[in-house]
Amino acid sequence: MTPERYRRLRAVLDRRQPDLTVLMENVHKPHNFSAILRTADAVGVFEAHAVNPTGGVPTFHDTSGGSEKWVYLRVHPDVEEAIAHLKGRGFTVYAANLSERAVDYREVDYTRPAVVLLGAEKWGVSTRAAELADADVIIPMMGMVQSLNVSVAAAVILFEAQRQRLAAGLYDRPRLDPETYRRALFEWAYPREAEVYRRRGVPYPALDEEGRIVK
Repeated sequence: MTPERYRRLRAVLDRRQPDLTVLMENVHKPHNFSAILRTADAVGVFEAHAVNPTGGVPTFHDTSGGSEKWVYLRVHPDVEEAIAHLKGRGFTVYAANLSERAVDYREVDYTRPAVVLLGAEKWGVSTRAAELADADVIIPMMGMVQSLNVSVAAAVILFEAQRQRLAAGLYDRPRLDPETYRRALFEWAYPREAEVYRRRGVPYPALDEEGRIVK
């Protein structure tokens, strides 16, 4: 761990947004799944969520650019549990879903705790997920095709969220609580050592100002 690398890790963590996330409902194609995580990393999402009844997720694809290392992923057994978990944490769930109640995605206030709910590639958001979501959002289309690839739709919406949050100054200071920040910083800096500490059930050691483990 070089001091330069350590400062880079801290600079990224300083801009992580604990109250902006995505929920992928049965997104099963690895390149789409990985592309969404890559966009999530780019806009500062700290933790992403996925629904997969089998308990697993698609194999990561080269499209991710390694972003799976930097965005924590929580997998839920079903969409009811996932949405209940997120709403219990104060999130508003916005489903990317064409419906009569849908509003332009730019009309949503993403500076408040927000979840972008994305459905499976062929079918979109399920009926049950749409029922549980707080609102539907759409990306206006001017051509013959009336939908975008799920990873492209995710990018469009998430970068609008980033635009709003930049304007509101939400990237100007660290927003993770100190303990979460400390834990994530050690896991990012020393992933192999962190795994050993977790297996042993002991706390992570402190890091000095240059990122070295304090013994």
